[in-house]
Amino acid sequence: MKSDRKYQTLVLVGAGVFLSTMDSSMVNVALPFIMESFGAPLRSIQWVVLIYLLSITVTLLFWGIVADRFGKFGTYLIGILIFLSASVGCAMAPSLTLLIVLRAIEGLGAAMLMAAGPTIIRDVFPNHQLGRGLGLVGIATSAGLMSGPLVGGLLISAFSWRAMFLACIPVGILMIAGGVWVMRNGQRRRVQHPLRSFDWRGAGLWALLIGSLVLYAHFLPLMHTGGWVAGGGGLALLGFLFYLSETKRESNILPLHLFPKNYYHIGLITASLSFAVLFEVLILMPFYLTHIKGLAASLVGTVMMAVPLTLFVVSPTAGMLYDRFGSRYLTTIGLSICTAALLLLSTIDQDTWLSLIFVSLALLGMGQSMFLAPNTASLLSRIPEVDAGITSGLLATSRNLGMLAGAAFGSMIFAAWFGYFSAGEELSSFRPALSDPFISSLRWTMLCTAALSAINVLISWQRRD
Repeated sequence: MKSDRKYQTLVLVGAGVFLSTMDSSMVNVALPFIMESFGAPLRSIQWVVLIYLLSITVTLLFWGIVADRFGKFGTYLIGILIFLSASVGCAMAPSLTLLIVLRAIEGLGAAMLMAAGPTIIRDVFPNHQLGRGLGLVGIATSAGLMSGPLVGGLLISAFSWRAMFLACIPVGILMIAGGVWVMRNGQRRRVQHPLRSFDWRGAGLWALLIGSLVLYAHFLPLMHTGGWVAGGGGLALLGFLFYLSETKRESNILPLHLFPKNYYHIGLITASLSFAVLFEVLILMPFYLTHIKGLAASLVGTVMMAVPLTLFVVSPTAGMLYDRFGSRYLTTIGLSICTAALLLLSTIDQDTWLSLIFVSLALLGMGQSMFLAPNTASLLSRIPEVDAGITSGLLATSRNLGMLAGAAFGSMIFAAWFGYFSAGEELSSFRPALSDPFISSLRWTMLCTAALSAINVLISWQRRD
């Protein structure tokens, strides 16, 4: 595409990133209200988040190959259409089951946007401006995360949680119109490179493995010892089959030649764990603010804005510091700050000041911001051009897998603690008499999450710049 179209294209891609990230952060705020609307337990309600992340995680690499083979802009625009259509369906869903199904379809559209967007930017920006272009897309990510809780809270307070899913319609329509205009009036710069053959067997096993892992985690509290063993054995078998599929084929879904490199596997592992920690907090804190502090939805959204607000401020600085100091110290310090924030959150109770909660969440966002940009740069700056696209997809997959694991295991751990402290009660039947069990459960869940974050600190310290 001609250079005079690159900033129009940047706006288009940034809008898609904004919509998909805003959607993720809005729905977290709405979970208590969706639970009240359908009268369902937390174990069922969490699937509103889980299925969206699962749909993205298992299809992201597939859509990347589709975009390379059949056109990035076409894939991107179809993704917008699917996302918008599913969002309208979510707003009108008469049952929790249908809402979950439509969220899965919405995730497919979001995955198409995530897979095609970065490669579009790479094609329209010259190499010496590529960092600037991707950095500006990062601002759109932060803006989406930052505005989601606030917009969602305001819409829920003024209307209902259903109105939240309609917020993307005006922007989405403008994106489709703008995308068609850019395609018709711009000359795309063709980048010649060999097409990567697609590993259908590996992709199928990957989807089956991740889906089975989420289902196993979801039903684990309901299983007896035999179910634990059988499920764990099944997961181990799927993992082994996936490993064989990837090592015995010339074409594979993962760039296995890069994984032995220290910076590569540590970058992917720490990215996944950091987002798992983040999403455990984002899933549970709205319930604390609603049930214990009694805040209205708009105030819940305002408090939860603390996390992405610091992302917006700190991320550009962290990127500049990486150029001078490298990734090891910045990523480790960032994850250490996250651990400290989780320890602070483990001390909250009914009387904790909202200002302290806001500061704790801001500290968590600051640590994530200090970690994220240097960790991403440590991978993308060292790999050959032929592996840049798949590495970008793997980073996005790792982050989504972390969100998925955080949402699944965070809810599972909290539900287990809550059942223990409340003598078998469900969160959906919460009443003021259950405030003490809720606080105890939240504290222990945050301590477990802090332990996971501390492990991530140790892993990050092993990286070599």
